[in-house]
Amino acid sequence: MKPTRHLLSLSGGKDSAALAIYMRDRVPDMEYIFSDTRKELPETYQYLESIEDYLGKRVHRLNADLGFDHWYDVYGGMIPSNHRRWCTKMLKLKPFEAHVGDDPVLNYVGLRADENRSGYISHKPNITPVYPFQEDGLKLPDIERILRDSGVGMPPYTKWGRSRSGCFFCFYQQKIEWVRLKETYPDLYEKAKAYEVPFEGSGNTFTWSERESLSELERPERMQAIKEEYERRRLARERRSDGLTLAQVFAGDGDEPEGDACLICTL
Repeated sequence: MKPTRHLLSLSGGKDSAALAIYMRDRVPDMEYIFSDTRKELPETYQYLESIEDYLGKRVHRLNADLGFDHWYDVYGGMIPSNHRRWCTKMLKLKPFEAHVGDDPVLNYVGLRADENRSGYISHKPNITPVYPFQEDGLKLPDIERILRDSGVGMPPYTKWGRSRSGCFFCFYQQKIEWVRLKETYPDLYEKAKAYEVPFEGSGNTFTWSERESLSELERPERMQAIKEEYERRRLARERRSDGLTLAQVFAGDGDEPEGDACLICTL
């Protein structure tokens, strides 16, 4: 019988980073992996290096030979969306399951005790999910403390207002995050915009942001309106926050796509 492998998928987000730190001395033979789409933010790669320094162990990069553009071509130039998430399937789930193979695996997932999200990343019978934060009752303040005490800190992209890990053109971004991407990384914004071309299968043009092209969104008057609306919502949330943390106050501004991003992408 094959020995059970212990595996933790890092996304570049705060929860998976905190879980890696939390489990380092609890499971010394843990395998750490990261599914690289080749379209990550520069800060994500920087953050992974900081995590590796703390762990004293290399984070194995999956999908090193096939990135987003390969599958974009395979799907005929159709960009992914909440309703056609081929990116999650081909760039996250498939490489993960290929890496696991048929070995018995305990996969450690960074869902917190204060989260209601569900939906495990794989249904293969040899993969068993483990939720240490939920089992131990750890909530958002605990995750922030773990990151702070370790010296790893929060993901660097949070400094300019990005709330999640994932590709720089992730369709789960809020409108305000597209504005911030435009202001912080105008070159990446242009690269994202270049994907918004007519789909050869139908002639329709798909957009990253719900019901609005990036060319429309980047108009100065539109960007200003998004900022003003975000600030209005932020202040309203703050007034009724009743003791919530800042991260909870800022969680969503009403313009994000429906549904939840895959756990393997965002934790």
